[in-house]
Amino acid sequence: MSVVVIGLSHRSAPVALRERFAFASHAIPGALQALRTSGLATEAAILSTCNRVEIYAATPLPPAEAFGEFKKFLVAYHAYGEALGDELYALAEPHSLHHLFKVASGLDSMVLGETEIFGQLKQAYEMASAHQHTGARLNRAFQRAFNVAKHIRTTTNIQRGSVSVMSAAVELAEKIFSSLADHEVLVIGAGETGEKTARALLSRGARGVVVSNRSPERAAALAAALGGRAVPFEHWTEALEQVDIAISSTAADHHLLDRARLEPLMRRRKRRPLLLIDIAVPRDIDPAVGALDNVYLYNVDDLQGIADGYLNLRREEVDRCEKIIAEKVAVLLQQASRFSDTAEPR
Repeated sequence: MSVVVIGLSHRSAPVALRERFAFASHAIPGALQALRTSGLATEAAILSTCNRVEIYAATPLPPAEAFGEFKKFLVAYHAYGEALGDELYALAEPHSLHHLFKVASGLDSMVLGETEIFGQLKQAYEMASAHQHTGARLNRAFQRAFNVAKHIRTTTNIQRGSVSVMSAAVELAEKIFSSLADHEVLVIGAGETGEKTARALLSRGARGVVVSNRSPERAAALAAALGGRAVPFEHWTEALEQVDIAISSTAADHHLLDRARLEPLMRRRKRRPLLLIDIAVPRDIDPAVGALDNVYLYNVDDLQGIADGYLNLRREEVDRCEKIIAEKVAVLLQQASRFSDTAEPR
């Protein structure tokens, strides 16, 4: 029994492909059950974020056979009918564990050293564990990965010059508008990423915030927390006439905003510049919107360019972090060789 990982990320695939393989949160327990029922895995966890979709599994199959079967599972589950090449990667031990530790530590993130992925990975593990889809192998691997990530954060400078997708979005807004003092922000979706981005914009001087969400209660709660106002979800496009920055991060499975809907709004805005930051996967905003005059549309991949300016502050720490991870993986594998999968209780 060995731990393997198969998936795609911002390093291997564009957002247009990643969104095709994204798992809705409510669908993950069923997908994990299907994996285990098929015999592909005795334990499994699925990590699905805007930047990566990965299956971590303990499998009785030889790695080469397992990789082929997991690929078939992903393609069939998402009804993907096109050819796949190097976009999908597959790793066996020890590389799978090394990858898990790097992901937890932010070393494989779009923004090097960011900490948001730690929380996302922890949620993915906790969901799998809560539905009894993890066991001795994945429990040890994930718990050790979390410990290593905390160790790296406290003993290295990998987070120096703290940067996240949210702060990269703020940097982008300041480049377009120079000052944020006269500009209001619309948050579409009341999720954590949208909230953090709005808070970052407010901290840099944005005039105010408008929140819209399918749940009126959540919209009102977030608006109150941010000192802003809520608008009904069916009327959020009307708010685009007043705001100059909109952050969209819903879980919709289709475009919420397209060119036909935005074009008349831009005329009523008298062509004032509008910054649209689409951090949802699948995307909330049709890419064709970006062709409109005075509309600046950016997705999660576009934020990479802004983050690049900060990477030099952190790259010098990468080798140090890699050495820590290599040592911890070696220890974990030595322990695994001494204990059977049933030696450790869940």
